[in-house]
Amino acid sequence: MFSRRQKLIILKLLGLFSVVRGYNVLVIVLAQYLASIYILAPHLPLRAVLFDPNLFAIVAASAVAIASGYIINSFYDAEKDLINRPRKTLLDQQISQQFKLSTYFILNFISVIFASYVSFRAVIFFSLYIFGIWFYSHKLKRIAIVGNITSAILAITPFFAVFIFYRNFEPVIFVHAIFLFLIILIREMVKDLENMKGDIVYDYNTLPVLYGERVSKITITLLVVLTLVPAYSLIRYFEVGHMTYFFYFCMVALLFFLILLWRSGDKKDYLLLHNILKVIIVAGVFSILLIDIDLVLNRII
Repeated sequence: MFSRRQKLIILKLLGLFSVVRGYNVLVIVLAQYLASIYILAPHLPLRAVLFDPNLFAIVAASAVAIASGYIINSFYDAEKDLINRPRKTLLDQQISQQFKLSTYFILNFISVIFASYVSFRAVIFFSLYIFGIWFYSHKLKRIAIVGNITSAILAITPFFAVFIFYRNFEPVIFVHAIFLFLIILIREMVKDLENMKGDIVYDYNTLPVLYGERVSKITITLLVVLTLVPAYSLIRYFEVGHMTYFFYFCMVALLFFLILLWRSGDKKDYLLLHNILKVIIVAGVFSILLIDIDLVLNRII
């Protein structure tokens, strides 16, 4: 059906999509637009948001910078991932280290070009963001706690780019950001448990490597308890419409998550916990539509 050359091209494209975590980038792009439409700028017409060239440039710069970040992360973790993610790494290896590095620099350049369309300040912002991702991948990732917190901050930074663009300083946005930050931080902690074997071999000083699984589980438990605070606050003190159902779901899911956490002891268990957190994050993106159902219908129609 396909020639050998065509199969090779398809494998390389799949490998590149895997390396840049294309599915994650698409979810972040969707989240930025939904947050812009229904949280940051609900007073603007739908068309004005969707077809704003400045917003498009910010989202595009974010997406390209994130993709390049996944590439540099894969570049530095190539050997470790052979232990932690052997199947995924086999696909990623369709892309050579040299090609990864070349693509990384090209994507960074494209990100800055998009940012330059908005303003010089946007260029500075994304240049610092790109540097932050590189510094995290090269140095900070190996440091317990610091690496986890840095990773979580870098994950929510693209949303702050949109937040700054609309200059919306409502308290509800900060509470949303705290909730998202804590969920991502918990996910990073779980990933350390999941990847402990490779981290030990390649001398990554993560929390479970230095202090053991029990200390990691206690830390994650405390973070889960902290996460319940902004979740409850968004239900109790802010107008989030039908999105309250999402936060109720999160509170129940996180309690279930804790039960599984303390029963977990191997990589498969931690992978399940990681996937539960992924479901919460993705569900959170789509639940933005529930803030105001009438607004959704009116703005679409």
